[in-house]
Amino acid sequence: MIIIFEAYVTNLGKYNEGELLSEPLKFPAATEEVQAVLKRIGVEGLRYEEYFMAEYVSDIPGLAQSLGEYADIDELNHLAHLLSELNESELDIFSAAVSAGEHTASVGDLINLVHNIGCYDFYRGITDDETLGHIYVEDMEMLDVPEPILPYFDFEAYGRDARINENGRYINGGYMIRSGDSFEEIYHGKTDIPKEDRVFAFPPVPIREQMAYYQEAARRCFPQLFKEQQKSDREER
Repeated sequence: MIIIFEAYVTNLGKYNEGELLSEPLKFPAATEEVQAVLKRIGVEGLRYEEYFMAEYVSDIPGLAQSLGEYADIDELNHLAHLLSELNESELDIFSAAVSAGEHTASVGDLINLVHNIGCYDFYRGITDDETLGHIYVEDMEMLDVPEPILPYFDFEAYGRDARINENGRYINGGYMIRSGDSFEEIYHGKTDIPKEDRVFAFPPVPIREQMAYYQEAARRCFPQLFKEQQKSDREER
């Protein structure tokens, strides 16, 4: 089983205060797993609410480098679910496209890339123009070269011209081209994430702890009001 990707979730507030609290979270994830990680790094939704991803790890070449540090957990989880449904050939296409920098500006771009796998073809093992030329002429018979001419035919030049004409790229141990299908934007934002892929939730905090926090926050915001209340309480006693 491959690692789709793993993110090191980090407490942003603590990081800005000079303390590094970071824990790994494998995707796809369940709500309970997200809450457990957030609890361990102190992101409880009261004192600390913000997080970022310090690092990613993935068995899909090119993917970890394409994920941003401030990516949203629900979007990441949706992407991971989509990737987990791809077969090996489709993962090869996705990885090649990502490594080539196709639609990698955001998690939303990557989600749309998964939806548009059919826009690309990837041929593993073709890594140079000469090999490409041999396959196009001898295997796919895209050019009719008489048998006596084959020993003298410049397969490398033919492969190079073919690659240039179809804007192909050698990447990830193979050859990638666009299939001709039009790229369609399926995903438009977080409202398009299915309910079952929405897993973000702060860890539960006891009511007493919540009330203490809100009371302390109010005291910091309205110190004079609390001083007057304390004075009144003393006078009543």
